Formats: sequence, C-alpha cells, structure tokens
Amino acid sequence: MSTESTVKAFFNSPQFAVVGASTNPAKFGHKVFAWYHAHSLPVTPINPASPSIETPFGVHPTIKSLSELPDPEHTSLSVITPAPVTLNVLKEAKKLGIPAVWLQPGTWDESVIAFARGTADEGEESGYRGAVVAGDGGSGHGGWCVLVDGERGLRAAGKL
Repeated sequence: MSTESTVKAFFNSPQFAVVGASTNPAKFGHKVFAWYHAHSLPVTPINPASPSIETPFGVHPTIKSLSELPDPEHTSLSVITPAPVTLNVLKEAKKLGIPAVWLQPGTWDESVIAFARGTADEGEESGYRGAVVAGDGGSGHGGWCVLVDGERGLRAAGKL
C-alpha cells in the first residue's frame, strides 16, 4: 500500500524520468513530464517514437528506453503506459536498480500491482524491490497521481 512516506521516498531521488512521455499536450504523458519541469526537477523523457518533446519550458531530447538512463540507481521513474507495458517497465526497472516508481492511474492492473508489491506468482523473485507509489489512495479519484499528490510529496522531501 502506498503512503505519504512512499511518496516522500520517491521524491528523495535526485533525478526523475517519465516513461510514456508524450509529444501530445493533451495526453497525461505530456502533462506529467511538464509537471516535473514546472517544479524545476531534473527529468528525462522516455519515448521510443519521438526524438524530442516540446513543452512551455523548451525542447527536450528523449531517450528510447530505461537502459539509456545515465544514472538509473539515482532516478525515480514515473510510468504512464498501458498495464502490459508497465509490467515490462517494472521488470527492467528492477534489473537496473531504479529506487522508486510512480504508477499513474490507468497504468496498472492486478498483475502489475502484484509484481510491484512483490506478491506476484509468476516465478518472479519477489517482484520489484524499490518504493512503489500506485493503486488506491492519494487525493485523486483514480488513485495516486503525481499531478494531484506530487506537491505534497515534494514538500515532505524538502524540495518545495
């Protein structure tokens, strides 16, 4: 279960990345990516289909995958992908040692949550091992959302 302390742990990372960062300003992948810039946080957009993403804060080059992150062990990851993709992202995040993930509403199903919480019965070794912000809770109607709950987490981590 995600808690305020899990959110604080997520924001204790010095760097962030957004998997599913979008070039389309109407999509949540764009809104979440822009949110990090609006809060002056170092963030890397991950989008395998586009070389850059433009926001009101400039044009930002993307990377194609988690494996291209320069310092994954010090990067918290926001995920905005369909559940089957999210499960693969979590498995890669585990391998790379990413310390925390935030699964935005709509990115998870029961199998994703089971892996994220280490309760999956898929032959996986205890699932993802970092901090996980996901599922019911937070202030939004769809569960924990960085756009709704992020500022409270930044305050708790002393970054706002």
